[in-house]
Amino acid sequence: MTNEQYIEAIEKRHSRRAFKPKHLADDVKDVIKQMVDVVNESAGLDFVFVDDATPFFKIFSGKFSMIIVAGPDSQKAREDCGYYGESIVLQCVYHGLGTCWVSGTYNENKVYESFDFPSEKRVYAVIAIGYARDRYSIVEKSMYSATHKKSKSYQDMIEVCDEKLPEAYSYALKLVEKGPSAVNRRPVKFRYENGIFSAYVDEPYSDKSIDFGIAKLHFVIGTRAKGINGKWSLENVFEVSEPQRLKFEPKENNDEQ
Repeated sequence: MTNEQYIEAIEKRHSRRAFKPKHLADDVKDVIKQMVDVVNESAGLDFVFVDDATPFFKIFSGKFSMIIVAGPDSQKAREDCGYYGESIVLQCVYHGLGTCWVSGTYNENKVYESFDFPSEKRVYAVIAIGYARDRYSIVEKSMYSATHKKSKSYQDMIEVCDEKLPEAYSYALKLVEKGPSAVNRRPVKFRYENGIFSAYVDEPYSDKSIDFGIAKLHFVIGTRAKGINGKWSLENVFEVSEPQRLKFEPKENNDEQ
């Protein structure tokens, strides 16, 4: 997917809990499995695709699959689970699927019982994926109303700002506003001091770090849209990369005269 397509997916994404009464097509499942494999290999995580996720839920309806978002028991793994899990979500949304990040309204014990996770691995959340119904259900409308009464703007998430934010950062933070967050709490706090942009959450060893990872991905997508190529350091500082310049060296003429 292009960066523009990711932005399109961010704009259209809504959490869905009511799905059509049919499972994902086999070719769609194959693509999602491939994305899961790529994430696990590149990020050292332990995502698992589950074909039929209905036994693990009560308030969701219809037929749907899920991705178990799991990895090592560390702060970095928590953030990476959010970052890479959201990348899969956005790809699914762009291609017309309904998704929902879930951290509390599924049977976590049953997940652990059904899948053999080593003791040093943790299940941090699951992502439901299916063909969303054309209209929102009563449950979906009720949950949306309950969790979106106090939606934070990106200005509310900025803890310190000693000068005007660059336009690219302001735009990126607007995309952060549109990211999923447990009960819409948006726990990430941003700081812009002496030209350095950084972020953190109060309780890094909690599910807040899932939200943090999601926010970091949305921020990177936003800055790239404005021509800034950067990445988050291990200290959660956004580091801007210098544009690479191609150097063309004249070839020496080694042909015999």
